[in-house]
Amino acid sequence: MKISDQCSFLSVILSGGSGTRLWPVSRSQFPKQFCEIFEASLQELTLKRVSHWGQPLILTSQSLQSLTMSQANKMGLEKYDALYEPAAKNTAPAVAFLLRYLEIQNRTQEIVGVFPADQLIQDESNFKKAVETARQAAQAGQIVTLGIQPTEPNTGFGYIQAQQKNLLSVSPVEKFHEKPNRETAERFLAQGNFFWNAGIFIFKAADLIAHFSRLQPEIWKLAKQIKPDLSNLSEIYARFPSISLDYAIMEKLSAKELSCVPVEMGWSDVGSWDSVAQLLANKKDLSKIVAVESENSFVFSKKKDKVYSLIGAKDLIVVDTDDALLVLKKGESQKVKHVVDQLIAHKEPQTSKLAVQHTFEERPWGKFEILRDENSFKSKVIEVHPGQQLSLQSHAKREEHWVVTAGSGEVVLGDQVLPVKYGTYIHIPLGAKHRMRNTGLKTLQFVEIQMGTYFGEDDIVRYHDDYKRS
Repeated sequence: MKISDQCSFLSVILSGGSGTRLWPVSRSQFPKQFCEIFEASLQELTLKRVSHWGQPLILTSQSLQSLTMSQANKMGLEKYDALYEPAAKNTAPAVAFLLRYLEIQNRTQEIVGVFPADQLIQDESNFKKAVETARQAAQAGQIVTLGIQPTEPNTGFGYIQAQQKNLLSVSPVEKFHEKPNRETAERFLAQGNFFWNAGIFIFKAADLIAHFSRLQPEIWKLAKQIKPDLSNLSEIYARFPSISLDYAIMEKLSAKELSCVPVEMGWSDVGSWDSVAQLLANKKDLSKIVAVESENSFVFSKKKDKVYSLIGAKDLIVVDTDDALLVLKKGESQKVKHVVDQLIAHKEPQTSKLAVQHTFEERPWGKFEILRDENSFKSKVIEVHPGQQLSLQSHAKREEHWVVTAGSGEVVLGDQVLPVKYGTYIHIPLGAKHRMRNTGLKTLQFVEIQMGTYFGEDDIVRYHDDYKRS
């Protein structure tokens, strides 16, 4: 079959997660798919990879809308679709929502590829070959999953048992297996027809709708009630069970319905600091390290000018961010989640928020970084991308002082429009409507000092916003 004869192909990126396993770089408000652990963020790499098949669709949480929009703007991605879930209910409701959306748009004959946003794939050639092979099988009515050729008897992944072991060929799936013990994983590796489950699926939308209707009638009955304008989406999501697509559908399909395309494509789920240390072990250091009588240790930091000295250190992983430092022994990185649990339960708000947010936040128009947060004032560095502007807003509990440190633009202050450039100072009185706009070709940067009685991000009344935030 020629490519031109195939149904159109839609790449869907599933972007969620709580951000605990790669703390302190990944946090719940800035999960790992947005972190630039490698040359770009995992979601950015995924977007570039699947754009080979055209305009992608991002399926993510409403809480990640600003991050999603900011990344797309930064990438210059002018065309992309996004669906925002009002609550996290695992992958089965997410895919049911996607299928209902395609049904509303009369697109059920499309072939759909579902790809997690937070995976690293280093052999993109084999990845594309595997997807094209799976696409052909999906065109013929199969639900297809990609199986990753295991490189070790890993006990941290689920496994797919295929009837055949040939790479880049279509094989019926015999069974899904939960994370095995070491002995079982070694047996899986020796047999050769067991593959890691990466959660990548390719299918015709109409076929998976039929399987939902048959195997999960209650979920599909709810999904069918989603209105075309999505106005009742929150109500429907509140009634969805929390269940994975594997449990809900894939594990219930027969070998005649579900196929696997095994592939070796340099895949990693980047699931721990141990895996990051392995992936970056032979690459250029991300920081300056002075080691004295130390061996087999790894340091991760984005602070290029900071020196890290290790004395008598062996098998350590050190992760440094602006407001948190993690030191652990190699092989123990799965316990990082226990640190996050303790932070969340901490009595001090300043400590507990370390599990949730960074000192910086991404916005659709740019980003800001908190320099100081005191009882009497709060200071930030704010960056606005070219052609972008902040919302028109006011504050009830603080005034602001702005000094432009790079770029040029204009400030809307009440009824005035004031041009600004390097060195310009602007005073924003309490209650005044205002916004910053970047009219230049380079990033506009300014320092903001807030003074008043309260400095929370919720002290904002928005009158107009390009990104339709409330």
